[in-house]
Amino acid sequence: MIYQIYPRSFQDSNGDGVGDLPGILARLDHLVTLGVDAVWISPVYPSPMADFGYDVADYTGIDPAFGTLADFDRLVSAAHARGLRVILDYVPNHSSDRHPWFVESRASRNNARRDWYIWRDPAPDGGPPNNWLSEFGGPAWTLDTATGQYWYHAYLPEQPDLNWRNPKVREAMLDVLRFWLDRGVDGFRIDAIHHLFEDERLRDNPPNPEWRPGLSPARRLIRTHTMDQPEVQEAVAAMRRIADSYPDQRVLIGEAYLPIDRLMAYYGAELSGFQLPFNFHLLSTPWKASAIAALIERYEAALPPGAWPNWVLGNHDRSRIASRLGPAQARVAAMLLLTLRGTPTIYQGEEIGMTDVPIPPERVQDPWERRVPGLGLGRDPVRTPVPWEAGAGAGFTSAAEPWLPLSEDGRPASVAAQARDASSVLSLYRALLALRRAEPGLSVGAYASVATDADEVLAYERRDEVTGRRLRIALNLGNRRRELVGFAPSGRLLLSTHLTRSGEAIRGAMRLGPDEGVVVELGSASGTRTEA
Repeated sequence: MIYQIYPRSFQDSNGDGVGDLPGILARLDHLVTLGVDAVWISPVYPSPMADFGYDVADYTGIDPAFGTLADFDRLVSAAHARGLRVILDYVPNHSSDRHPWFVESRASRNNARRDWYIWRDPAPDGGPPNNWLSEFGGPAWTLDTATGQYWYHAYLPEQPDLNWRNPKVREAMLDVLRFWLDRGVDGFRIDAIHHLFEDERLRDNPPNPEWRPGLSPARRLIRTHTMDQPEVQEAVAAMRRIADSYPDQRVLIGEAYLPIDRLMAYYGAELSGFQLPFNFHLLSTPWKASAIAALIERYEAALPPGAWPNWVLGNHDRSRIASRLGPAQARVAAMLLLTLRGTPTIYQGEEIGMTDVPIPPERVQDPWERRVPGLGLGRDPVRTPVPWEAGAGAGFTSAAEPWLPLSEDGRPASVAAQARDASSVLSLYRALLALRRAEPGLSVGAYASVATDADEVLAYERRDEVTGRRLRIALNLGNRRRELVGFAPSGRLLLSTHLTRSGEAIRGAMRLGPDEGVVVELGSASGTRTEA
């Protein structure tokens, strides 16, 4: 069970309005009580913050805004002492334009590091070499007037793409992994891995016939030649070989927004790639029982033999689950995430039902929103500080104003308030994580769908293949009461998302309230039909 921390918004320890490493250390016990196993920390490297840490100026340091290397070492030690693993963000696709490598590369055409980045001559008309577009809007090429060539950047101009076809770049970036593994990190979440290589022939991307005004400008083109190129897989395998050379298992998690069939390649030949290529499909699948059931079946069927699944409901780039579905269904979504087969990832604040916070124009920080305003692409609303307690600064900061605003209406209730409320979202997450830890069937057991006569209900079974113990989950994705006939000839209710029912004996039918999910322990006899 992985918990993502966005450091700028987790806990500020020095009153400057920005979260930091000592702040994370101060809140580790919250994660222990919650019941997670690992923390993934978004970038804390030295950075000009053009993209808030994803423009890295030094891959082996800590930005002063977050602390020092000594602070990082203390955090890793304290996490390990509490039984928590530490996963660090790794940004291999691009550096900052302030990185010494790029400064040298830009100095002249014959500089020794010129080929460390993607430089190309202008097109015959003097414009960019081709039609490639930046993910953040505008061309993906910027002209360097001093040398007369363009540099390529999949994201901001301040984030020039590294040239992974250059063996020296590859080795330098693999050395970055070694540096942090030597400091005790337990793995990496690898950013934008599907952008690591571009078409060497610089062929134009084809137009997207489904694009329409109001969508991201970058989607005007199908990214045929700028994403998911064949060379990526060998680079992933090289990263995995580095991780596997260290004692104890070190995990690699890959960020790649891809269709399921293409995502499977990132497990690597004979599972030599990422242990966990991030599965983001719950973020875009319609919140309907039939659609989610079909997604689970399709994903499970596509997994290579021996590959381990994973599931995600949200992250620092996408609208929060409680905003997408509403607070009631967010509780049902939590039960889905924490009872499916595979490793779940929780984004900070999900455990208290945080929602997107509206950002006034004068407070906008996100470069994506600034470059293409008004399209709803800005990520600031999902990156606002965690409210730890009531009062000014919400226990996040003593500064007069945090780097992003807190929710003005005081919702959700703070961590401290929810910890005292037995019916809160936090109490639900704690109960779900405790149940998952106590029941091997929920963490490593087999999965099978369960047929019901209610079209708004998603039902499935998890089975401990060692003991044969069976747990059945039913999730009401609608706002009407439901009765599931024949759901469990005999069983006992272990947990409800409402936290008002437990221990009930189940005989045949299962009553579900509106927006309710349940976990039921089955008795030894059960005639309910299941479909693998």
